[in-house]
Amino acid sequence: MSLLERLRQSLSRFSEDDCDEPMYMIAGLGNPDARYANNRHNIGFQIVDELAESHDLSFAKRQHKARVAGGHIGDVRVLLVKPMDYMNRSGASVQPLAAYYKVDLTNLIVIYDDLDLPTGKLRLRPFGGAGGHNGMKSIIQRLGDNQFPRLRVGIDRPPGRMDPAAYVLQNFSKAEEEIMMQARVRAIRALERWIETDIDTAMNEFNING
Repeated sequence: MSLLERLRQSLSRFSEDDCDEPMYMIAGLGNPDARYANNRHNIGFQIVDELAESHDLSFAKRQHKARVAGGHIGDVRVLLVKPMDYMNRSGASVQPLAAYYKVDLTNLIVIYDDLDLPTGKLRLRPFGGAGGHNGMKSIIQRLGDNQFPRLRVGIDRPPGRMDPAAYVLQNFSKAEEEIMMQARVRAIRALERWIETDIDTAMNEFNING
């Protein structure tokens, strides 16, 4: 199937006028410039990209300073979101998109990197604070609420005295990338499980094994 055909198929499956069907919104956080694509800080982008590919969805539309991919995962209507402003302004995309599509906060999940988890470790939570993550700070501030699910993906602490700000903007090492390849697959399965069931079920399965 050509890229144009995939784009048309994705758009045909997603209608903004289909208001009766609940929307699930999955926002992956990252920095938009291509030079950041493989950075530790961009694991959110990496996961939503792979999730979109696995379900034949395409980031064919730009809306509220974000690239969005709309369609269905199984029978569930979804919107995948990659904010195209920088990380610390992620809320400027997530909040207006959630409002526009009338997304219940329990149906919004945000994926982001976490320095306090070992590399590749997953942690799903139904709500919580920002934990020092600037992207999450921005989203919580714009939403005025922290009662929405999140998927934290471990990238571990920097070695020695390296500045964490410099560390997160580095690519994964070869050894780390082997771990992260598996982590991305588990993250996609966790997101699918969340959509199919609920956050508690997904937590019970993937916080233990992830």
